[in-house]
Amino acid sequence: MISKTSQLQIPDEILEEIVEGETKLVVPKRSITDKVPPKKPAFFNPKAKLTRDMSIVAYSAFLNKFRGPRVFLEGFSGVGARGLRVAKEIEMEKVVINDLNPTALKLARDAAKKNGLECIEFSENEICRFFSDYSKKGKRGSIVDVDPFGSPAQFFDCGIRATMHGGILSVTATDLQVLNGLFQDACKRKYGGIPIRVNYGNEIAIRLILGCMNIVTGRLGVKMIPVFVESDMHYYRTYVKILNRVDQQDNLGYITHCNTCGNRKTTCEPTQNCNLCGSLNKIAGPLWIGQVFDKEFVDDMLQEIPNLIVDKKCQNTLLKCLAESEMPGTYFTLDEIASQTKTSPPKLENILDRLKKMGFTASPTVFSPTGFRTTANIEQIKKMFLSN
Repeated sequence: MISKTSQLQIPDEILEEIVEGETKLVVPKRSITDKVPPKKPAFFNPKAKLTRDMSIVAYSAFLNKFRGPRVFLEGFSGVGARGLRVAKEIEMEKVVINDLNPTALKLARDAAKKNGLECIEFSENEICRFFSDYSKKGKRGSIVDVDPFGSPAQFFDCGIRATMHGGILSVTATDLQVLNGLFQDACKRKYGGIPIRVNYGNEIAIRLILGCMNIVTGRLGVKMIPVFVESDMHYYRTYVKILNRVDQQDNLGYITHCNTCGNRKTTCEPTQNCNLCGSLNKIAGPLWIGQVFDKEFVDDMLQEIPNLIVDKKCQNTLLKCLAESEMPGTYFTLDEIASQTKTSPPKLENILDRLKKMGFTASPTVFSPTGFRTTANIEQIKKMFLSN
């Protein structure tokens, strides 16, 4: 049977209705069955459910304290999974989802009808043209979402312009090889900074994204404050608050890493030699060296979870984020230290307890299941491993 609700003719047998959170979605069946979701006839990634869950938590927590129009703008909607969920599961005044694929928008419209959504609008436009329509005072979004294939850097400018004062801009990056140091020149061109290949490369990648965004906001005369970030095997996602005032604090800097002893630190000015062993440092940056989690915002997200239908992993993730929200930049991993000391990796809980008993602060990190942050330096950590 052929659907007649649109001029686009889509065979019903290639579609499937699913429920995510509280929202009905209409998706291509191959998105569910194929190992890699196809882009045609429309893109939907079922593995991204957790990050969509986290978006619902973050946006809901943000709006609880936001005083202004509740307007959600989505630049790359695909079948509309995130935008439809925002419209259904969060009290919004207006949701506008945009995509250049008319088939994807057709499926989004069908799903909107199934969910009885009236606050949602649809746009078929190039993303910067779309955001340009909402970049004037009185039309901007309180939440602006950019989730492209590959790098989001080219959309920072228009995304920031479409975000109102005090609003949230969230962006996703999937060009992981570029950000993790495999193609340093490409990373420098796109993000304005150089990555290095280290065990904590995902954190460097996120700080490069934030550093690039910080430069763009500075050029536009506004300020950005990171409130939450995510790192998964196939994407990096950042949430920043946009404020109409220039940032007076210099949060751009570098991460230096010594391959000889493993010492690493964030710094405003790069140093060529390791301060512990004197060997030559590898240098990443310029990048964001400020906090990546806002403690109050993460706590607000935790408080919001009981009101929503989301994966239980969200709470566990946020608890780690809360614990590390005020910890030093860069983390260590158990395997990394064990390899350097030629010892067996101990339990993470034991290491954290011992570090605290020695007078250091320490916490697990959401960036790695065996990772931890601490005020202890690499030599102090090694001594502890060797005396285990």
